[in-house]
Amino acid sequence: MTTLTAPTTARERMMLAREAARSVALLDDGKKAAALHAIADAIDAAVDEIAAANARDLERGRSAGLSEGLQDRLRLDAARIGALAAAVRDVAALPDPVGRVLDDRQLPTGVHLQKVSVPFGVIGAIYEARPNVTVDIASLALRSGNAVVLRGGTAAEHSNAALVRVMRDALASQGIDPEAVQTLDDFGRDGARELMQARGLVDVLVPRGSAQLIETVVTESSVPVIETGAGVVHIVLDTTAPLEWARDIVVNAKVQRPSVCNAVETVLVLADAAPRLVPPVVAALQAEGVTVHGDDATRDLAPGVVPVTDAEYAVEHMSLDLSLRVVADLDEALAHIRAYSTGHTESIITTDDARAERFLAEVDSAVVMANASTRFTDGGEFGFGAEVGISTQKLHARGPMGLPELTTTKWLARGGGQIRA
Repeated sequence: MTTLTAPTTARERMMLAREAARSVALLDDGKKAAALHAIADAIDAAVDEIAAANARDLERGRSAGLSEGLQDRLRLDAARIGALAAAVRDVAALPDPVGRVLDDRQLPTGVHLQKVSVPFGVIGAIYEARPNVTVDIASLALRSGNAVVLRGGTAAEHSNAALVRVMRDALASQGIDPEAVQTLDDFGRDGARELMQARGLVDVLVPRGSAQLIETVVTESSVPVIETGAGVVHIVLDTTAPLEWARDIVVNAKVQRPSVCNAVETVLVLADAAPRLVPPVVAALQAEGVTVHGDDATRDLAPGVVPVTDAEYAVEHMSLDLSLRVVADLDEALAHIRAYSTGHTESIITTDDARAERFLAEVDSAVVMANASTRFTDGGEFGFGAEVGISTQKLHARGPMGLPELTTTKWLARGGGQIRA
């Protein structure tokens, strides 16, 4: 079994990752895929070890008062561990993102010019209570020819340590430098601060977690950051929304896994449809244990709804809580989204094609949907195998980030002795 290398500072580990990135970048498609299959097999073989480590984290989290939502994100049972291995195999099966020719031209001078995709080098990640991210980001980084430096937070310390050991062992078994996967968890917050200041060692940093964590990384990091935003997600129920669609999509978007960033937080119902839709939708949500926080119009239409405040419209609950507001028309719904959305995902339920197209065109979020659950905003669902995160910024990457988003470009110029006149 491999262990973390002797160097005892975070910077030394990042230097090892930087060195390992050179050899990982030169691996061909087959070797990278084989490495990921070895990781998946190793995760399957270590399910008991990983589950036991996770149980220690969960017990400590419960004792420390960790919220139910964060406990759900932290939990790794046998089924979820199996899903991690399956996701790694899915990533292995994806086309190699490195070496794609994005531009090819012959200059008047006779120089042949190509723009090709290449790895970033070292990907850094800072995240909370999400051991699945340890595997997702590492597998995507390796498949795209990058090394990875992970800071996963104390809540998942034992789970992350077990997963990193398994992945490093698998790389070593394939003759690949295990220093390509590093963790800074044992350095605590000091490790996170050093990672944020590791410009020159780490090429890009991806934060995943609470709005506070993301804001801290964005404002304090000297390393370029791809911002993954919180998910204040909206669903609009149009006048023409079929009851069955409205009920089933809203319940799925809230209940299936309320602790994730693509779960719906606010439902906006057009006034003309409110008497028809609000009572059954609220009843269906309440039957699943959801506490509905509603405005006066909502509380007039459905029993058991608690009052909502304007501040709650900006909250990512990550729990079985949902805000519901009756709006006059689509214009007011769009204005509400502009005011409170974090730019993650929004959906409209309607049979009016013109309204659907207007919504798709006007809403400025990373993912905009018509007649579908917001739970589909996910790298796996989009066919990426896994995801680095869901970017809510507009530079370089937006929406679920897969393999192409972990590459950059360089120009290759091949000449025959030309000089510039």
